[in-house]
Amino acid sequence: MSETLQTTPLHDRHLALGAKMMPFAGFDMPVQYAGILDEHRAVREAAGLFDVSHMGEVAVQGPGALAFLQRLVTNDVSKVADGQAQYTVMCHESGGAVDDLLVYRFAEDDWMLVINASNIEKDLAHIRSLHAASGADCTVTDRSDETALLALQGPKAFEILQRVSDAVPADLPFYRFVRPAAGAFLGCEDVIVSHTGYTGEAGVEIYCSPGDAPRVWDALLEAGADLGLVPAGLGARDTLRLESGFCLYGHELTDETTPLEAGLGWVTKLETKDGEPIAFVGADAIRQQKAAGVPRKLVGFVVDGRGIAREGYPIVNTEGEEIGTVTSGSQSPALGSGIGLGFVPNDAAYTAPGTRLAVRVRSREVPVVVTKPPFHKQKAS
Repeated sequence: MSETLQTTPLHDRHLALGAKMMPFAGFDMPVQYAGILDEHRAVREAAGLFDVSHMGEVAVQGPGALAFLQRLVTNDVSKVADGQAQYTVMCHESGGAVDDLLVYRFAEDDWMLVINASNIEKDLAHIRSLHAASGADCTVTDRSDETALLALQGPKAFEILQRVSDAVPADLPFYRFVRPAAGAFLGCEDVIVSHTGYTGEAGVEIYCSPGDAPRVWDALLEAGADLGLVPAGLGARDTLRLESGFCLYGHELTDETTPLEAGLGWVTKLETKDGEPIAFVGADAIRQQKAAGVPRKLVGFVVDGRGIAREGYPIVNTEGEEIGTVTSGSQSPALGSGIGLGFVPNDAAYTAPGTRLAVRVRSREVPVVVTKPPFHKQKAS
């Protein structure tokens, strides 16, 4: 018997807009409305509005919250100020990634973690296990069902936002957020608006109650209609993140992949700014890997000619020897050619931009050129 899918607070809106729905992480989610290509281009040129209410939110609160998070995640959370968000990773003791996530700081004793929809149960088990073992003086509370999440993304996102409320500064810095007073933002009792996103464009993510979500959705779509704002689905969200070179858990990041291998050394802090070691879970294994040399590296590539490289396809060198694997691949609307990410040996002979390799697509080898993302910033050939 098939599992009953959960729905987001905006499910009726998606059906009314004629969205093509699909199961994702246990939810019935919109994959596209007018079409993935149109939605992708709208976000690059104007704006798109996404429902990402399937994501997970976890509150960590109490006097020991900061110390607990410093143990839980790879980045240095002691550097995060009130009203600031930080991208980071949770690891196993092996150094493999449990998940990538955002950490929001409201106060030193009040934080929110935003985790991937497909990993909510796994992440909560990991967080609660560490919490119990550490005896940390804080609470861990799953707020996923109490939180809706909308993402307004694109170069015109802030212009649209200003049309519906003056409670969010037009110059809100990247990775900063505001919590407008009750009722100040479209009548929402409790809302967080953060300058974050997963598209490579300017934009905001709006956390509100499930009851407020339809009103916020409607108001934004109406306010941005003449500026080219469109509803956008998970299909465009994936092509946008891939063009930007962002990792997707289950592809570029897995339980077996370390942050260093995935190119996330910049969010993996092995010591504080004062030189003190940070003992996050997995730090010892990652230190050992760093000392021994990271064995493989995530690279981007552009297909030279026709063809699309798909997840799992082998990457081969010029002699036809299999050296790696594609983790994500698609057609780039910006370049008009195939793009992808994949792991190859951490050797300049394979990782240097401009290096020619190939992807084995069924029985033929399709040439590719190693290219540093973001792909949409490259010139189309």
